[in-house]
Formats: sequence, structure tokens, C-alpha cells
Amino acid sequence: MNEEEKLQKGLKMRHLMMIAFGGSIGAGLFVGSGAIIQMTGPAAVFTALMAGILVILVMRMLGEMVVAKPSLGSFSDYAREALGNWAGFTVGWLYWYFWVIVIAVEAIAGAAILREWLFPHVSLWALNLILLVVLTITNLFSVKAYGEFEYWFSLIKIVAIILFLALGGAYVLGLLPNTTMDFSNLTAHGGFAPLGSGAVFVAVATIIFSFVGSEIVTIAASESAESEKAVVKAVNSVIVRIMTFYVGSVFLIVAIVPWNDAKALTNPYVSALKVIGIPGADMIMNLVVVTAVLSCLNSGIYTASRMLFALGDKGDAPRWMMDVTKSGVPLKAILTCTIFGFLSVIMAFISPDTVFQFLLNSSGAIAIFVYLLIAISQLRLRKKIEREMPERLKLRMWAYPYLTIGSILAMVAIIGSMAFNASTRSQLILSLLSAIIVALFYVIKANIEKKKLAKANEAENELSKVNVKY
Repeated sequence: MNEEEKLQKGLKMRHLMMIAFGGSIGAGLFVGSGAIIQMTGPAAVFTALMAGILVILVMRMLGEMVVAKPSLGSFSDYAREALGNWAGFTVGWLYWYFWVIVIAVEAIAGAAILREWLFPHVSLWALNLILLVVLTITNLFSVKAYGEFEYWFSLIKIVAIILFLALGGAYVLGLLPNTTMDFSNLTAHGGFAPLGSGAVFVAVATIIFSFVGSEIVTIAASESAESEKAVVKAVNSVIVRIMTFYVGSVFLIVAIVPWNDAKALTNPYVSALKVIGIPGADMIMNLVVVTAVLSCLNSGIYTASRMLFALGDKGDAPRWMMDVTKSGVPLKAILTCTIFGFLSVIMAFISPDTVFQFLLNSSGAIAIFVYLLIAISQLRLRKKIEREMPERLKLRMWAYPYLTIGSILAMVAIIGSMAFNASTRSQLILSLLSAIIVALFYVIKANIEKKKLAKANEAENELSKVNVKY
């Protein structure tokens, strides 16, 4: 890259660690966990455990590659090296598309919560616009500004989860005043798995998308002088983060709130805090959920823009996506992502049940596709790294290649289960359609480049013939 095309190393270790911790705590945990519990019953804790283990393994694989071969495009570049240019192109654009839709979803969710909670007389349009503009400006200012916002957003989420775990744990163990040890909700309403063990496995396909974001730190690491150290710490701590924040909190919710209380599970954390007897539970959790939404929106703009930047670097996106400001920020890439996010928001108002629903469903399974290609890439690149640069294997995937192969088979099984589940089938079909469309764009792009190269070679041959003649 030219000097003017370089991103700045503005993220410090504390930023990266909070990005890593906060990336796995989204609004999906605070609100979406209720839907998983209704799908499975108290056995949702095993659903969260299985999904969590899979994400831990994927992060370990990704961490191995990032430490051994640092790269701006992270898993997009590893897919390219392991499987070919088509894989890097497809993974990069699909991941970009996923986060652009997330930008729209989080902006809508954040505006809806703020309107209901604080600004009942302000239109959703205005609140959507304000959220998008404020966080776009944050990202445009500098990568350090993004890091600072994400640091404090993540800190609020982490403190909230820790306090919930402490209060919930004390409640079910009977350590709070006027309470006794009580785990009866785990079996009192039809048993531990009232909807059958099959539902526990099928729900993995739904809950795993709540974990998406753990990998953002491997992209952000390229903008830090402490990237290797940060990635190692983030990967090593992912076990504690997922097992504590997700599995631990889901366990406490099903222990405190009856799984068949649909109304209570629309906002499970608020309901649990009310049962415990915490005053102002609604206000506390509204603040936390808004923070989680803003954090995800902030990270969505950052992640999508950096993936565009990386695609531009490989020639898979227009080169002007790499134009940066004096503070090292990819201005045009950020604005492009925000514009597409805002267009999706417009679709949510104009055509919520058709166009916007299509956009949501067409990105629903993309995360699992990306994770699958990360695993396949690691399976192939590990041998290459061992052969060419064994000294770079400072962070190794456990039990290679067996756990890698097992993870691949598990993700294939999850994708297969989506086809047999009525609630996820349309997401799978439309996400596959998205992948096919992106792959077709690559074929078109490759053919155009091939023809240009052929013409260039032909012109060069003609020039050589003229030179020989004279």
C-alpha cells in the first residue's frame, strides 16, 4: 500500500480487549435468549453450551492463523490463500453484507427502544437518522474514537452481566434476604427438556448467530501496534467469556423465570430482575440493551468498512474504498456502509414484510457460512504454515486436525438442520441465494479480468512483431 492508503495503529491493548469482550455480548443475548428458551425449555443452557463450544473452536482456529500470518482482511485473506481467490471474494462480500444488514437492524432496534423509553413523541425516522449519523461521525473521526466508544460500551455490558450473574446466583442459592435455594424451575414445567432433545440441537442454528462478533478483534488487530499479543489474549479468554456471559446467564434465567411464561421471556433479564426484587429493573435493562445496540451498531460500521477496505486492497472492490483521511480512516468505505445501512432502514419502513424481510432472511445463515470457511481454511493452511514457517505457530488449534474436522462436520450439520426447521428454512435458502449471487459476481469479474489480460498480451505480442519487423 502507498503511505496515504495506510490505516493508523490507533487501537491500544485495552481497546482490543474490550472489543473482544464486548463483541460476544450483543442485544441478542439480552433479548434474543428468551426466544431460544421458549424453543427448548430449560435445556436452552445446553443449546448455549454447544453453540459456545463451536464458537470457541472457530476462534481458536482463527487465532492460530492471525498470529501466524497477520493480515488486514483476516479470514477473507485466509480463505483466499487456502481455497483460491473466489473464496476470499465470496467470504469478504458476504461478511460485509451481513454487517450492513446488522447496521440497519441495530439502528431500528435502538430507535424503537429509545422512543418507547425516553422520546415517545419523536418519530422513528428521526431517531434512526440520529443514531446512524452520530456513530458514523464517531467512526470518521479516528479509529481511536471507535475504540474509545467501544471500550465504554463494552464496559457497561460487562458490568451489567457480572452484576446479573452475582444477583441471580445469590437468588437461586438462597443467599439473599427472604430466599431459599431453589432450582425448581429447571424441571417444574414439563421437565428439563419439555420439547424434546431434538429441539435442543435444532436451536443451535438460531442461537449461534448471537455469538457473531467474537471475531471482530482479529480485524481490529490490524490497526494496533500490539496486535499479536491482543489476539492471543482474546482467543485464550474466549472460553471464560462465552461460558460465563452466555451459558451462565442463560442458566440463571431458566432457573429464575418459568420457561413457558412467554410474556416474561420477551425481556428475560428484566423479568428475572423483577423476580429477584430489584427496583427499576426496566430502566436498568433498557439502558444496558440500548448500550448493547449502540455497541453493535458502532462495530457494524467499523467492521463492514474495514472489510470493504481489505477487499479494495485485493482488487475485489473499487480502489477508492482504500482512500483514507489524514487520521487514517477509510472515509469512502465508511460512508458507503452507512448509506447501504440507511437504505435498508428505509426499506424497513416502506416494505417491512417483503423487501426488508428478504434482506434479513438473505443474511440469516451467512455467519455460519463464514465460520465454516474459517475452519476449512485453517485445516488447509496449518500444514502450509508447519512446512514453511513453523516458528510462527505460537498459538495452536487444539487436537489438530481432529477438532477442526469435527467442527466442520458440526457446522455442516447445523446448516442441514436449518433445512428441516420451518423457522430457519427460508433463511438458509435465501442466504444460499446470496452466496450464489456473490460467487456469480466473482465469475463475471474473473472473466472480465481474463479478457483484459488476453487483450493486453495480444497488444504486447503485436508490438513485439512490429519491433522485430523494423
